[in-house]
Amino acid sequence: MAFDIQKIMESIPHRYPFLLVDKVVDVVPGESATGIKNVTINEPFFPGHFPQKPVMPGVLILEAMAQTAGVLAIDFLGEEARGKVVYFMGIDGAKFRKPVGPGDRLEMKVVKTRGGGAVWKFDAQAFVDGELVTEAKLTAMLGAS
Repeated sequence: MAFDIQKIMESIPHRYPFLLVDKVVDVVPGESATGIKNVTINEPFFPGHFPQKPVMPGVLILEAMAQTAGVLAIDFLGEEARGKVVYFMGIDGAKFRKPVGPGDRLEMKVVKTRGGGAVWKFDAQAFVDGELVTEAKLTAMLGAS
C-alpha cells in the first residue's frame, strides 16, 4: 500500500512550504510506513541554513518523520479521524548522525509502538542511501482541528 501526494494532503493539513513528505510507501495499516522526501536545492530553508553548505535542519527531519507517522495514524483510524489533526507531543532520544542536503532522498521509517486511539508512539528512523541519518521516539495525539 502506498500514498501519493494527493492522499497525503487528504490525511494531514500541512501544505507547502511545510509539507515535508512527498510519498508514503510500505504501509502496514496502523503499524508502520516509510515516508519519502526528495530534498532539493529549492527548499525554502537552504538559503539561510547554510548558504555555503546547505543542510536540512534537524528539526525539519523530525517533522518529516512526524508527518509520516500522522499519515499512518489518520489512515488507520479512517472515519473516526475525520476532522481531526495529529499533534506532535514529544520527542525522545533524538540523534542526528549525518547531515542531509540537496539531492538526498530521505526515507523516514516509522513503527508504531503504542496507539490506536488518541495517543500514539512511534520509533522513527531516517535514512539516506540506506545509511541512518536521524532517529527518535515520537509521541503524538489526535485532537480536534
